[in-house]
Amino acid sequence: MDQRFKECVDSLEPNFLRLVNSTPAERTAISEKGGVYLFTEGTKHLYVGRTKNLKRRIYEHSTPSSDDVPFAFRLAREKTNRSRATYKTHGSRKELLKDPKFKVAFAEAKKRIRGMSVRFVVEEDPLKQALLEIYVALALSTPHNDFDTH
Repeated sequence: MDQRFKECVDSLEPNFLRLVNSTPAERTAISEKGGVYLFTEGTKHLYVGRTKNLKRRIYEHSTPSSDDVPFAFRLAREKTNRSRATYKTHGSRKELLKDPKFKVAFAEAKKRIRGMSVRFVVEEDPLKQALLEIYVALALSTPHNDFDTH
């Protein structure tokens, strides 16, 4: 096995445990470094993501003005029975945001995300981030992660 890949794999379980065993973060105390984050509602882990700037990305997930939030899109799609994402014009994010019902569901989804707890682990290595995101999504069966490229 490639040594660099082995190092990445060896870091997964310790970082996973740090993430899931951490206390939910106050939004004002989130690091600006890169890492992996986890949204939880009650006791249900719903979505894991990765980013170069945790504070900015977590804020984007719930701010009313942000449209680059796949988790909120997934929640809104689910609520409006438009569960399948597409990279074509018909059904695209841009087109969905023109639909008044979808816009309301999208705004509600971002508000819902604001009420969720969030945990994070700092991991600035992009390869370790990518593997950890997948590992956490699989280990926790987060229902709103989708690695399908359609």
